Amino acid sequence: MIEELMPLLPVSQAALWTGFVVFMRIGGLMAVLPAFGDQPVPMRVRLLLTVMFTIVVAPSVAGKIGPIPTSVLQSAAIFLPEAMIGLFFGIFLRFFILALQIAGSIAAQSTSLSQIFGGSTGVDPQPAIGHVLVVAGTALAALSGLHVQAAAYMIHSYNMVPVGMALSPETVSMIGVGEVSRAFGLGFTLAAPFLIASLIYNVVLGVINRAMPQLMVSFVGAPAITAGGLVLLLLTAPIILAVWMTAFERFMYLPFEAWP
Repeated sequence: MIEELMPLLPVSQAALWTGFVVFMRIGGLMAVLPAFGDQPVPMRVRLLLTVMFTIVVAPSVAGKIGPIPTSVLQSAAIFLPEAMIGLFFGIFLRFFILALQIAGSIAAQSTSLSQIFGGSTGVDPQPAIGHVLVVAGTALAALSGLHVQAAAYMIHSYNMVPVGMALSPETVSMIGVGEVSRAFGLGFTLAAPFLIASLIYNVVLGVINRAMPQLMVSFVGAPAITAGGLVLLLLTAPIILAVWMTAFERFMYLPFEAWP
């Protein structure tokens, strides 16, 4: 019986090698993937999810993975870059969560709500508006098929950076600067209604103070801008999340439009 199973040994070795290589890249990506890689998710669950994604992605990229190396050094020379590549691709998905945090911080600062801190999915506390947007955006992405989009994104990463190819510093710097700029631009765009409302509020408050110097406009205006900020959040949150989700899905479908 052992002799009959011997022909299957090379096949099993090739399958295990493919799984290990894919696991390294997906493991780096899963460390920062929104929803699946958040800190509240237990480590065992994240490990299981990484294995599941590996099982899904490996058959699609098996033909792009070379033969089994003959030495440990050659294996390490493949594993370490693959983990870094996965982290590279995952960070830019995390930037979309950063955009929601930036929008929440700008909105809270503009509406005098920055002192109200809520829970946080990260290490540092953030304003309650930012926490609401992050939780809502993460839930919306998960309900919209994030697992399918993430699997397609992982497969597409092998077309952009094949196995065995390292990222050049020029590519990292060019793509990194562009994506950081897009994250801050998206965050500012999402917070635009609060900035406009804050500008109008301060102009009106200045006019009232000019007309009635004896009136303590700051005491009158503080409750108004706080209540107005909450009402504005109620009205604009669906639009903000729709704009964010459109940008996120577009990136997942066609990442790095300026890829060299």
